Amino acid sequence: MKLLNPGPVSLTERVRQSLLQPDLCHREPEFALLQRQIRQRLCQVYQDCSADYSAVLLTGSGTAAVEAMVGSLVPRVGAPALVLANGVYGERMASMLERHGKPVQVLRGQWTDPLDLGAVHLTLEGSSFSAVLAVHHETTTGRLNDIASLGALCRERQVPLLLDAVSSFGGEEIRFADWNLQGCAATANKCLHGVPGVSFVVARRDVLEGTSHSPSLYLDLHTYYREQEKDSSPFTQAVHACYALHEALAEMSEGGGWQSRRNLYRQRMAALDRGLLPLGIGPFLEAGRSCILSSYALPEGLSYAQLHDHLKQTGFVIYAGQGGLSQQMFRLAVMGDLSAGDLGRLLAAIGSLT
Repeated sequence: MKLLNPGPVSLTERVRQSLLQPDLCHREPEFALLQRQIRQRLCQVYQDCSADYSAVLLTGSGTAAVEAMVGSLVPRVGAPALVLANGVYGERMASMLERHGKPVQVLRGQWTDPLDLGAVHLTLEGSSFSAVLAVHHETTTGRLNDIASLGALCRERQVPLLLDAVSSFGGEEIRFADWNLQGCAATANKCLHGVPGVSFVVARRDVLEGTSHSPSLYLDLHTYYREQEKDSSPFTQAVHACYALHEALAEMSEGGGWQSRRNLYRQRMAALDRGLLPLGIGPFLEAGRSCILSSYALPEGLSYAQLHDHLKQTGFVIYAGQGGLSQQMFRLAVMGDLSAGDLGRLLAAIGSLT
């Protein structure tokens, strides 16, 4: 079965075999070394990350990493955080802060629209904010938000940016200094091609060494950081998922890093576009698409359920639209172990229905 959903991904054989390594207690020195190497490699994915930032490993999904980030780094009192929401995951960050009882202001846009940077500029000029929170790759639609322009605004206004990079880390460009990033949250089982169970936050060291604002015991980044700096861990880590992430990071580095991975994704997405267009299926978004996932308009007379079930019978799993978009589109991601032959078979299977 080939997974074309936005995580988890189809594993390479190399990463799958890494799961067969010996059982290991997370309190042993062997795991301490493994954890240290993973943290170092995560900060080496992007060149400008290593010096001032540190990676904090968590056992949990990408959402756990996002909640740890916003819970620990957004203050409980004082100026509100500004959340930019043009999809499910921006709304999710706003919900996290509301549940934490933290001051928050939400600047909402249509799920099919890019971020309204003009409105962001006016909002930042008119009020003080503790941080700006945004989603890099909003997989609700496959939108790649313009974080370079947003980061420039944050730098100009001297407001830290917290980024949900769950579906972009390792597959799209991230510029830590230029974007005024205080932290970004991500996961092992998307563009890094690991397995579910391990996520992480890459944040500024000076912030991690400061005061935590977390309302949570388990998702307090500062606790994890202090313990991991001592080669320990406050709670049980997903050891075998860590084996897989370690191997996936090595595989990515040997393959040319995030730039090569982005190029590969672009090639795959272009092949899908070329193959779907003659079938009368075009991209749902006109512009601003990521190379990692794309949404496509469902052709007239074909429901998502029909398409999903047919493709699953032929060896592929795809994803529906979310919320009010569920009857209008389907989504295809190109992460993981996919070949040109796989994409050809997928296009042939879709073509047999249209």
